[in-house]
Amino acid sequence: MTDNPTAGLIIIGNEVLSGRTQDANLKYIATRLGELGIALREARVIPDVPETIIATVNEVRARFDHVFTTGGIGPTHDDITSECISVAFGVPWEIHPVAFEKMNAAYKPGDFNAARQRMATMPRGASLIETKASIAPGFSIGNVHVMAGVPRIMQAQFEAVATTLRGGLPIISRAVHSKGVMEGAIAAGLTAIQGRYSAVDIGSYPYYREGGGGVSIVAKGTDAPAAEAAIREVTALMREIGGTPVQGEPPA
Repeated sequence: MTDNPTAGLIIIGNEVLSGRTQDANLKYIATRLGELGIALREARVIPDVPETIIATVNEVRARFDHVFTTGGIGPTHDDITSECISVAFGVPWEIHPVAFEKMNAAYKPGDFNAARQRMATMPRGASLIETKASIAPGFSIGNVHVMAGVPRIMQAQFEAVATTLRGGLPIISRAVHSKGVMEGAIAAGLTAIQGRYSAVDIGSYPYYREGGGGVSIVAKGTDAPAAEAAIREVTALMREIGGTPVQGEPPA
């Protein structure tokens, strides 16, 4: 891998940890960051606990170039991400005048109540992440980008932020899979191939389908020719042990 910018993702919400809600944002964010040339190095799922949010945000923002959070910026009592970010940065949590004015204008008279006004309350110095997907904006402060947990809104907010991010070379992946090939049979060969292509991350992923299982090998990095060469060697390795390699990921 090259010196591409790095990122961390913090998924905030008791509902995700309890299993009630299945997170749908990680895959989207990881894929888009790769296309932007930003390496997602870590993703954490944490509860709606102030001490945990504050400590995690401060730890992760110190380690990575970009940090993204999802969840906890709605109008209810358990939506505490915004005020926790204020504490993490050591700044007041206050009404953002632009957000307040726009949200007040968008609601019918009397509907912009105290609960909804929480969504216009942010850390001092935050810049808005505005989209057509939601009246309520996300926000950025420092290298931290705070977005909604609802996938449709999060995706729109991410795309609004994406235009402002410093990226690098796109991170590409190449894959090959073969039914009937087991990891143990190619482990030594894969280790040797990885040693020859240190600029590429080679991952091995067994799969199981009706009618039999196999293994999928993915080579990922910013050096497309190296990834392609590594996959060619993996393809040859699979053939050597009697597999029938097929380029790409196995069908779901």
